[in-house]
Amino acid sequence: MNTRSPRAPAQEFDTTHFRQALSQFATGVTVITTRLADGSFRGLTASSFNSVSLSPPLVLWSLGSVANSMPIFSGNSHYVINVLGADQAELAQRFSRRTPNPFDDVEYELSRTGQPILKGASAWFECHNRSRYPEGDHVIFVGEVEQCAFAAQPPLIFHNGKFNTPPA
Repeated sequence: MNTRSPRAPAQEFDTTHFRQALSQFATGVTVITTRLADGSFRGLTASSFNSVSLSPPLVLWSLGSVANSMPIFSGNSHYVINVLGADQAELAQRFSRRTPNPFDDVEYELSRTGQPILKGASAWFECHNRSRYPEGDHVIFVGEVEQCAFAAQPPLIFHNGKFNTPPA
């Protein structure tokens, strides 16, 4: 079955304008974490997180096709999506940069499959890496949630290129 709609005639498209328009949509901020076969941890900041289904419990996030971490996340069986709390902007910045070990001095505990769960997260979702779909310049990861938890605290929000906290 073809699921693609016919395209409108091509026009010149301003990607800078598109990015600015997208920045008006406030999103939550996550750090996706995983453990490699050698026991080391990897993580990255992502704001492209969304629910997909309650039954089965599915969530999605996306990663740039040419990202250095693509082989890590496409090759591992499990990962954790950590939804950051309002006071965790420093963690979001830390995991968005290329640093030798962003886990240095970061508090975490291990999930039942040995994945790092960041302490202080508003919520976390341990996922089986169920499927991946290449679209445009990104790959959409669909994770089947095997366990999750949450804390009643405000989330970190990304809007208009800045980290924010929700109004009280």
